[in-house]
Amino acid sequence: MLTRPAIPADAGSIAEIYNQGIEDRVGTFETQPRTIDQIRAWFDATGPLGPYPIVVTVDAGRIVAFASTSQYRSRACYGGIAEFSFYVARDARGRGAGRAALAGLIEAASAAGYWKLVSRVFTENTASRKACAALAFREVGTYLKHAKLDDVWRDVVVVERLIEENLK
Repeated sequence: MLTRPAIPADAGSIAEIYNQGIEDRVGTFETQPRTIDQIRAWFDATGPLGPYPIVVTVDAGRIVAFASTSQYRSRACYGGIAEFSFYVARDARGRGAGRAALAGLIEAASAAGYWKLVSRVFTENTASRKACAALAFREVGTYLKHAKLDDVWRDVVVVERLIEENLK
């Protein structure tokens, strides 16, 4: 598997993978499928450090996973912190594609100058939690009844990873 920076032409594959995650109800509170144009807009989003990094994992010429960053908070003091997410195509799960995408995202975020990545993971999403733990993310705590998905309260674990070289 190869991980590389995503480009706008990848939006169709990213949308397909993200929409599988939305349908499966295991990784996001989102319920409405994303369009290619909505994903393309991610490439126009910029923060205090420039464009938000997005990476894809390619296996046998096909995009099988992606990881992306977005704004954490609007206050200037949080400019070096990015929120992240990562998703894997259904037929590629369990083979390390998500971990590869997340590792590539850490590198891209470091190169862009971020000092911390943060996210929230459903407590029962053991695959994502294991991938985060393998890449030195720390589970900070649990938000109980963080939001409802399909009228059911869901808990999430808050994860963070410091990018040490950018804390100097």
